[in-house]
Amino acid sequence: MSGYITFEERLEIESMIFQRCSFGEIAKKINKDRSTISREIRRHSIIEKSGYSGFGFNACVHKETCKMGMVCGDKCVKTSCKLCRTCGHCNDYCPKFAEQVCILRIKPPYVCNGCDERNKCTLEKTVYSAVQANIMAEQEISISRKGALCDEAEIARLNAFVTPLILNGQSVHQIYCNNADTLMCSEKTLYNYIDAGFFDARNIDLPRKVRYRPRRKKKEFKVDRGCYIGRSYEEYQKLLNKKTDIHPAQMDSVIGTVGGKVLLTIHFPHTSFMMGFLRNFNTSQSVIDIFEMLYVKLGRKLFEKIFPVILTDRGSEFSNPRMIEYTKDGILRTKVYYCDAGCPHQKGSIEVNHELIRRVLPTGVTFDNLTQEKIDIMMNHINSYSRLKLGNKTPFEAFEFYYGSELFEKLGYKQVEKNQVIINPKLLKR
Repeated sequence: MSGYITFEERLEIESMIFQRCSFGEIAKKINKDRSTISREIRRHSIIEKSGYSGFGFNACVHKETCKMGMVCGDKCVKTSCKLCRTCGHCNDYCPKFAEQVCILRIKPPYVCNGCDERNKCTLEKTVYSAVQANIMAEQEISISRKGALCDEAEIARLNAFVTPLILNGQSVHQIYCNNADTLMCSEKTLYNYIDAGFFDARNIDLPRKVRYRPRRKKKEFKVDRGCYIGRSYEEYQKLLNKKTDIHPAQMDSVIGTVGGKVLLTIHFPHTSFMMGFLRNFNTSQSVIDIFEMLYVKLGRKLFEKIFPVILTDRGSEFSNPRMIEYTKDGILRTKVYYCDAGCPHQKGSIEVNHELIRRVLPTGVTFDNLTQEKIDIMMNHINSYSRLKLGNKTPFEAFEFYYGSELFEKLGYKQVEKNQVIINPKLLKR
């Protein structure tokens, strides 16, 4: 179900609002989610200041009893008015003006299109017009496509990585081929950033680019855009129905501030046990490096026992599944599957467990000052938190029941005494 709304659909929305249809009825008619309809109306409505025949715009709460006249003075555009309440401009000059707001504008449908009182109302109105809404939406799309699609921190990271290699005589193509998982952008994007002057390296540092005109190339992608083939959520469910004895893991990212350090979380739904790993950047290479580290520390036998199947979302950091699935020697060690687009509820267990992380690291808090040691402390406390679904056992106890304590020893995890568990920001300030 696409969130993009066409002009024809906006005409339908305008017509159905006038008929006083609910958001649910409108959404069903044009095959959209009701929240999409709500956002469309609130974002693309216009403010209209108008009155009706004989009475201009007047939003003053005192307009019915007001006897004042000529408040505008020489600025009055309607000199024949004896009373200001019929003027339409006195609100801007009257010292006793107090705005009256219609409460119908602050609740669904948020607009005055279908209101019976609209044609005899002098208050400020909110109106949804399909034509104006379409113009506003196209302007938003145009603005969003201007400039670089990343922030200053990401530009700085790419600059620090790419510029020294260019100055060493490497071509952009060579750099991209060898470091695609670290760069997390296309080769064309690197050229665009150099052209725009975002990097310390300049076009003069690229001899072949100076000598040759750019060739037409096929559209490039970040990494492996065919990675979802054979790894869909439907395929994942078929596997679980076929092999009922395996326990899948779930994987996701927790963002601090955009461009800063990021957490990779790995969750085991059947035990509620979660591991967290700090990454400097949200790239696919950083995810691959963590799984390489886990494979080396845990060994092949324990790794394959713990990670038979991994379910994750379609974030770009997970877009190179083969490097996660296979060792450097080409040995298949796990299998990665993806949720459907826009369906995080398909891995709802890890999403719920993230709430405990957010109690310690609230949304918007930067992770840049954290270390892996602090992340391990936080995960030790979270995994020592008793769960009703586990019969009031802790994830530590449930995980040990299934897999033993070998993982704890190899990764240095330690269970916290239950009365000493802290699940709030003060945990990492000690």
